[in-house]
Amino acid sequence: MKTRVAAALMTTLAAAPAAAELTRSDGGGFVSTHRLVIAAPPEKVWDTIARPSLWWSKDHTYSGNAANISWDTRPGGCWCETLDGGAVEHGRTVYAVRGKALRLSGAFGPLQSGAVTATMTFALKPDGQGTTLTVTYVVGGFHPAGLATLAAPVDGVIAAQMPGLKAAAERAE
Repeated sequence: MKTRVAAALMTTLAAAPAAAELTRSDGGGFVSTHRLVIAAPPEKVWDTIARPSLWWSKDHTYSGNAANISWDTRPGGCWCETLDGGAVEHGRTVYAVRGKALRLSGAFGPLQSGAVTATMTFALKPDGQGTTLTVTYVVGGFHPAGLATLAAPVDGVIAAQMPGLKAAAERAE
């Protein structure tokens, strides 16, 4: 009986969604952290992260098409989106070490309309045959709507991207 209970628990844990947490939220800012294990080596996960058009949801774009998103992962490079008659800069690369970490500075979505500084870090760590990915978004500053009010919706948007990122990185090519 104990063996069946342990097996059921292991199956449940293996199928569990990525760990996500709004680790801090107050009037001055918030921290959103998402952790997941991906069945792919760190270099492949890094390469996938660097191509958001493969995994970012079209529902969270200005253009309605994730194919319009690109990321130049060299320092100073743009995470940008082309629009009909224009473009939007979502962030700029500030740190990049292939297979280990990617970091960008940028206020995504509704955060852009405030006086907000935001940094998103994708940290990769080898985990057996795969990779543990930790995505941390640290946001601070002022927004007329209140950063504490925006924390949960922004955290939800990041959480919504994690299944697509995992699936894209695990696809055989």
